[in-house]
Amino acid sequence: MATVRFAPSGRLRGSVTAPPDKSISHRAALLGAMGSEPVRISNYLRAQDTLSTLEALRAVGALVEEHADGTVVVRGSGLREAREPGGPIDVGNAGTLMRLLPGWLAAQEGRIFVLDGDSSIRRRPVDRIAEPLRRMGADIRATDGRFPPFVVYGTPLSPIDYEMPVASAQVKSCVLLAALAAPGTTSVVEPAPSRDHTERMLAGAGVAVDRRGLTVSVTCTDELDAQSLVVPGDLSSAAFMIAAGVLVKGSRLVVRDAGVNWTRAGFLRILERMGAVVLADLEAPSSVVALSEPISDIDVSAGPLVGTVVEGDEVPLAIDELPLVALLGCFAEGETVVRGAQELRVKESDRIEGVVEGLRGLGATIEATPDGFVVTGAGSLRGGTIDAHGDHRMAMLGAVAGLASAEGVDVVGMEAAAVSYPGFIDDLTALA
Repeated sequence: MATVRFAPSGRLRGSVTAPPDKSISHRAALLGAMGSEPVRISNYLRAQDTLSTLEALRAVGALVEEHADGTVVVRGSGLREAREPGGPIDVGNAGTLMRLLPGWLAAQEGRIFVLDGDSSIRRRPVDRIAEPLRRMGADIRATDGRFPPFVVYGTPLSPIDYEMPVASAQVKSCVLLAALAAPGTTSVVEPAPSRDHTERMLAGAGVAVDRRGLTVSVTCTDELDAQSLVVPGDLSSAAFMIAAGVLVKGSRLVVRDAGVNWTRAGFLRILERMGAVVLADLEAPSSVVALSEPISDIDVSAGPLVGTVVEGDEVPLAIDELPLVALLGCFAEGETVVRGAQELRVKESDRIEGVVEGLRGLGATIEATPDGFVVTGAGSLRGGTIDAHGDHRMAMLGAVAGLASAEGVDVVGMEAAAVSYPGFIDDLTALA
């Protein structure tokens, strides 16, 4: 494991372009593999997780061309013609791939698919996708009933009305992909809004998608028509640059070409509530399923922060950025509380324990709760050493903490950042 030191920084100045969105890259490639016509994907993210998706799709019969300009062309086999691979499908460390791909594979009648991944993936549960898929008639058998490796036996599927116990874009997307091959209309009811990238892509590909309040419905189809897709900048990755710009005194920076889909911009709304100056052309919430992803430049300035409370209904809209909320809370006046975020315990690592242990080691006053954490702000952070534990977002969190700290931070396992943001260190160094 590589240990990289991030020393306290002077003010950050300049601009950085957000890397391509990881969540949307996964979905775009999968949609291409499910189509019967070639799909050209512009600005595809070339990182460990998204490359795992391309390899997985090759394993089930898709033809994938990768071009030097970041374009990927996927020639799929159609909704119901995925090929049975000769061995296990390796999802690597890609949790999104692991939870979305079975929605398509479950409808491949008479074919068998084994999904496996690295040691981290084998600790991440799949029972939340298996349960609704089984209601649709799928046959899924997991290790110890809930972990990878697991087997998907392709069967005929039926539509369902499914009320999700926890808001999760991955679980919702899995069910909606399965619904494409289930005669009739399938509806998913969420307890709170979550990312809607899958709904937008399906609607743009000609699928009948309807959203009414917290219910989204998809009607089965014979084919997808998604010939050209553009991946916007990843707000979840850009969030680390934004947080650095807020925390390092005297900073002023611009993050260019970031996706500002309202179901992804929860972090920016939290930042504004904490007193940060973050200017962007944000998309307003809507009951209508849009056919594209909004993009904006984001102007960031450093400034004094106050604590805030993040409740459960905000969590799905900022799930990947909540570790940064904890870091910001260390520098804010008063308490910062996050509730309803138990989903963090089943990410690449247990991010609640990881964040609490990591920031406490840097001098933070922070306590874990069953579904989140409580931070008592001190206006500063001492510094020290933080272990990423193989989690890309923990690695980048440590780097940002180092720039804003009094003594600097050594990040153990910094290479994990390549899972979602291969150019992270170069971009951060350029700003500093």
